Amino acid sequence: MTPTRPGIVTVSLNSAIDQTLDCPGFTAGTVNRVVSETRTAGGKAINVAAFLAGGPTPVTVAGILGLDNTHLFDALFRERGIHDRLLRLPGSSRVNIKVVDREGGAVTDLNLPGLKVSDEALQRLLEKLEGLARDNGCFVLAGSLPSGVPEDVYATLTARLRARGCLVVVDTSGAPLRHAVGAKPDFVKPNAHELSELLGRPLPDRADVVRAARELHATGIGLVVVSLGGEGAIFVGAEGALLAVPPRVEVASTVGAGDAMVAGVLAARLAGGSLEACARHGTAFAAGKLAQVGPVPPSPERVKALRREVVIHSLGSG
Repeated sequence: MTPTRPGIVTVSLNSAIDQTLDCPGFTAGTVNRVVSETRTAGGKAINVAAFLAGGPTPVTVAGILGLDNTHLFDALFRERGIHDRLLRLPGSSRVNIKVVDREGGAVTDLNLPGLKVSDEALQRLLEKLEGLARDNGCFVLAGSLPSGVPEDVYATLTARLRARGCLVVVDTSGAPLRHAVGAKPDFVKPNAHELSELLGRPLPDRADVVRAARELHATGIGLVVVSLGGEGAIFVGAEGALLAVPPRVEVASTVGAGDAMVAGVLAARLAGGSLEACARHGTAFAAGKLAQVGPVPPSPERVKALRREVVIHSLGSG
């Protein structure tokens, strides 16, 4: 799992602004009072780029952005040193509203619709990604798809990029994931519900999830990571299968924790880490992010400390 060229490109087709509302005791159908509000540039691929920026590998974000509300994205890219190759289209990027009730430990998501992408714009983007593949060896295809983009686009991109010798990571769900796994990306990260949906059967316990992850790995996908929320994540690769359990940490927001795990696992893998090193680093990185609102990476010192507290269980090699 070693790319042929340096450079990571994250592909954000449905970029979003995450509006987080801190609303103690939130109750639907009543008047609720918000005690604080935060707006950050978001979307899975944007988050992954923000988490990876500042590391040893240059990070570029490509994809689609609405012209009418770019300021948060522009500020993030400047602050984190991310190379911006996004295609800007008329209109606004979508807004995802997260209502956080810390008292009840619940998050309510309200996701607004985003841009509609024309065939011509999509073709321009595909040509741009082909060009980026000449100089970058790793691509992260993450997030949902906007209106107008075919649900097999990640499969198309995976096939094209792997043919150019690129390492490809996919983190999506539903039909886009179902199509993408057929193109054999190098690394996928569904959660347990998304994996159940993908395989078309319930996965009622951890043993069922492990069997399903092994099944997906056996199709030719090099690394399968299945996130289990607070219970940790299952990692299946050529070296076997592991369960990584995170330490208990203070939680400010769970938004972006899965993206932090993708970034942490990918960073460890690109550094030549073993399956256990990837599991430990990715889990620690995700746990460290929980103390922050928005795509703010934990400090290297914090990740190092949390890595020691991650508990690894071997699930066997068979």
